[in-house]
Amino acid sequence: MLDLQRLRALHAVSVHGTVGAAAAALGYTPSAVSQQIAKLERETRTVLLEREGRGVRLTAEALQLVDTAEQLLSIVERAETALEERRGVPAGRLTVAAFASAARGLMPAVLADLARRHPALDARLTEVDPHLSVGLVARGALDLAVAHDWDIAPLPVPPGVEQAVIGDDPCTLLVPEAHPFAGRASVRREELGGERWVCQPPGRVCHDWLVRTLRAAGHEPDIVHQADENPTLVALVAAGLGIGLIPRLGRGPLPGGVVEVPLDPAPVRRLYALWRTGAAGRPSITETVRVLREQWPKVTAAAL
Repeated sequence: MLDLQRLRALHAVSVHGTVGAAAAALGYTPSAVSQQIAKLERETRTVLLEREGRGVRLTAEALQLVDTAEQLLSIVERAETALEERRGVPAGRLTVAAFASAARGLMPAVLADLARRHPALDARLTEVDPHLSVGLVARGALDLAVAHDWDIAPLPVPPGVEQAVIGDDPCTLLVPEAHPFAGRASVRREELGGERWVCQPPGRVCHDWLVRTLRAAGHEPDIVHQADENPTLVALVAAGLGIGLIPRLGRGPLPGGVVEVPLDPAPVRRLYALWRTGAAGRPSITETVRVLREQWPKVTAAAL
């Protein structure tokens, strides 16, 4: 008989791409995941993973098992949801993903509140980019995700996934204190041509928004420095190496040498909570969404 936990491990490797990433998502060590899959290989007398460079590749037999695992895990999820709904209280494990600045600026307060109110709920956070987290929710690899989009880059939500608005996060222009924009009451988008920019790498929502916005205003952006973390981008601005459009959430206090200037019209990114339609009745989902919305005004007020 196939072991569900071993199938879950194989499914996680398929979803996350590597044994290490699968282990992080499941809360195991990489060696534990490897052992689970090795046992599954012995049980099925089938090679499931093959070495490919520094990573692994799923064999055709493994992909067939992954399809079966998705069906079984979906059945288990429905059973767990029904039990939680019957109890009427948030309980059990809840896997949550959030993008970097939300993981830093919003989720600590949310998770602490949930732990205090609901000791039977085991909420676990993973930092995941919005481009990836929506698909992971749809595939059942995550229970809930906190993601965001922009006015010109809407977040695609696949069928079977529901969403709720958490709130809006304003984005402001950060410039070195000696920059000509530093003393301005506001700056129009049409004035941003010819600037040197610090920004997140291509493929990130903030990067795509900046490129589209500047091109729509008739400017080709000159992105001279790229970094994943907003504090790094702020430090680059403080060193006089460029200007940046950076949201307030999770940004932290501005260091000396950096000036915040409103952009006209002001860019805003909207935060969402997303979960599978089949899990909509879980008290742990509804309570987490409620706490996210409750904490949002508090964390945004602290960021001003």
